[in-house]
Amino acid sequence: MLDEISDCDVATIRLWYLVQHSIHAYRKLLKHFGSALEATSSTALSHWSTLQLHQGHIQRAQQFKQTEGQVAFQRCLEQVQQHTDHIVTEQQRQYPQQLSIYSDRPPILFIQGAWQNLSQPQIAIVGSRKASPHGKQVAYDFAYYLSEKGFFINSGLAQGIDEAAHLGALAHQRTMAVVATGLDSTYPSQNQQLKQKILQNAGSIISEYLPLTLPLQHHFPRRNRIVSGLSLGVLVAEAKHNSGSLITAQAAAEQGKVTFAIPGHIYAEHHQGCHQLIREGAILVDHPEQIIEDLALPTQWQCQQQNEQPITPTQIPEHLYLVYQQLDWIGQDLDQLAIKLEMNVAQLTAALMELELIGVCIQQSGLYLRCRMSH
Repeated sequence: MLDEISDCDVATIRLWYLVQHSIHAYRKLLKHFGSALEATSSTALSHWSTLQLHQGHIQRAQQFKQTEGQVAFQRCLEQVQQHTDHIVTEQQRQYPQQLSIYSDRPPILFIQGAWQNLSQPQIAIVGSRKASPHGKQVAYDFAYYLSEKGFFINSGLAQGIDEAAHLGALAHQRTMAVVATGLDSTYPSQNQQLKQKILQNAGSIISEYLPLTLPLQHHFPRRNRIVSGLSLGVLVAEAKHNSGSLITAQAAAEQGKVTFAIPGHIYAEHHQGCHQLIREGAILVDHPEQIIEDLALPTQWQCQQQNEQPITPTQIPEHLYLVYQQLDWIGQDLDQLAIKLEMNVAQLTAALMELELIGVCIQQSGLYLRCRMSH
């Protein structure tokens, strides 16, 4: 639950509310007016009708100037405050870098649980909602193994493969769910207990949608771009020929992410989607270690923690977290990091040294890289 929402975040939420999650309209208004605060001023709202926006957006802008519109938005803000632990907007440095490169990135993320998890190395595991017992066991086993190796498992909180993957990763407290509703509700409702388990085990629930947003059909394909965008790679554990999880694989391909698929019996309908993906270029895997190898992470992935009690993402000192978040698995030199972080070299060197001492950063051939964390 949020104690308060900053004026800047209120402005972003207000614009997001008025365009009803339309990224195109949000960006157009932001570009025209320069900020969410300006775009939602009384004067600006009167000019929305001149900008070739959808009629629904223009109508909401007009209604917002009335008392009834203000009251409705205030109720929305109260719901945000009640059901959200953290708000991260694209203007903030806490915003996950993996998403920042995409033009369709969500302008705002509502988060329950630890926001720091979003910057951790993730693998998405997706698949059919009506999965076979074999498929669910495979998803659980892969998630268990990969989370033990230090990866966070990202999925969509759906029944079937998603649910099994979350449960497998819960054993090592490394899972997060991207949902297609507001954080005030759980879909499907049967997974309310799973949602609570994720939060109780240092996980995160993430949504770009405002409270009271219904689980509409078109929200799920849209949600999938966040699942794949946050991840280093996407594993389709089991999928029928027309499975919705193939949309996630398609999103991953469009984002340039590596896609993996687990094969099955040639006559089993549960595996036809995976076989299709393999024919189209997905990497066939039958052991989770192959995913780590094919992602070709540098040798630092195997580095040992230097301290006896490994720290979690939430335990990184606040003054070091933005530097840590800027690090990647490939390596950057001091100059690159200094420019991105707008820090002087002496200040940056001191921060990197602290990160090395606590065991989450290493230096190789003049480059600074992340080191995996353990719980």
